[in-house]
Amino acid sequence: MKLYPIEAGNFKLDGGAMFGVVPKSLWTKTNPSDSNNMIDIAARCLLIEEGDRLILIDTGMGNKQSDKFYSYYYRWGDHSLDASLKKAGFHRDDITDVFMTHLHFDHCGGGVQWNADRTGYETAFKNAVFWTNDPHWKWATEPNAREKASFLKENLLPMEESGQLSFVEMPESAFGSSPELNFDILYVNGHTDKQMIPHLQYKGKTLVFMADLLPTVGHIPLPYVMGYDTRPLLTLPEKEVFLNKAADENFYLFLEHDAHNEICTLQHTDKGVRLKNTYSFDEIFS
Repeated sequence: MKLYPIEAGNFKLDGGAMFGVVPKSLWTKTNPSDSNNMIDIAARCLLIEEGDRLILIDTGMGNKQSDKFYSYYYRWGDHSLDASLKKAGFHRDDITDVFMTHLHFDHCGGGVQWNADRTGYETAFKNAVFWTNDPHWKWATEPNAREKASFLKENLLPMEESGQLSFVEMPESAFGSSPELNFDILYVNGHTDKQMIPHLQYKGKTLVFMADLLPTVGHIPLPYVMGYDTRPLLTLPEKEVFLNKAADENFYLFLEHDAHNEICTLQHTDKGVRLKNTYSFDEIFS
């Protein structure tokens, strides 16, 4: 197995929304905001090369939406999914599997693109199977009013219409192995229903793709929960259990949304679980 961080692009989100009830005077210590109260956000995906399979975890938000749509998210920087794949030595047509932690637009939007004559949409990875889970698919395609703006039908329906959509076999508990993808998955429900958090064994370490369970290092303290979470009081115990396990077992946490830190580790302190170290991917796995 070989892993490659894939930078699909940077954008900005409202800092207040990203930290919920936490006062700005506290969260700006780790996530400084600009004059519009926006903080830096990454769309950092992960590519798994294993045998003849290339599995891409998440795809970023893509580039098919309107200028008005993107004006809300202040895209910045030079990263793109295609350029990052090329740097790793691959093309999107090489991808055999796209694993979506959940179906919010900033995690799956890059999986669908305009067709050649811009009259409709097509999958952006023509040779890939698109993986989600059945309960989350139903949650996303029959959205509640709170999440409707995050579940965009143009990101979802082309996957199903193409025949490329498939569902992972879910365990009876919240954590189990995925025989389809050869890694373990933790299922959490605070941010959105049945979000999937991949756990990979790589070079003697446990690497966890954090998705929206832990967006940035600034979100490590338990009360630092996003305003976007649909069930914040469920996020708290899910996060507490995970953070304690991560500190106990020295997990390496791959941060999808932290624009300035790729990987972190945790430690127990008298104030609870806190940041231990941050690393670039190459520092740990080169």
